[in-house]
Amino acid sequence: MTGSQNIRMKLHSSITDDTFRRDEEKMIVTVKDAEEKRVIARTVLEALKDWFEVDESREGYIRDCADWIFLAAKEGDKPMGFLCLQETGNATVELAVMGVLKEYHRNGIGRQLVEKAKEVAAEAGYEFMQVKTVKMGMYEDYDRTNYFYIGCGFKEFELFPTHWDEANPCQVYVMSLK
Repeated sequence: MTGSQNIRMKLHSSITDDTFRRDEEKMIVTVKDAEEKRVIARTVLEALKDWFEVDESREGYIRDCADWIFLAAKEGDKPMGFLCLQETGNATVELAVMGVLKEYHRNGIGRQLVEKAKEVAAEAGYEFMQVKTVKMGMYEDYDRTNYFYIGCGFKEFELFPTHWDEANPCQVYVMSLK
């Protein structure tokens, strides 16, 4: 398969602004082209510097995403967010990086990306999906991230207090794809 595979999904908006009409069809797209992946990742991650503030890490995600399974949420040609999956074992894939532009937060886009990622990973033969984030209770923004992952079905698996550094203990969540 070349280019992008379009997968139409209904994303429901809870606000009535013309940009987000209720039941407006959005696209969840599997992106195959390496340069398109980098462009989307850069667009989203640079707009989310509150979460992706370390230049070296952000640039690493932008560089590395070209080799990962890449799902993008788009409204027309405009990216709203993306999610990347990286193989970490023969049965496990990691949600390596995910971002949704702030103006699209709380509209179900992140959840739709995760749901599609679960489907894609299971179809590829993976049995488990994991994600790493900063431990609950450290920062309010990351607490919301933790609640998001828990709400998507991830379960606490392991805590690595110094994986990143002592100020950012690494919480690993995992879910079964079976």
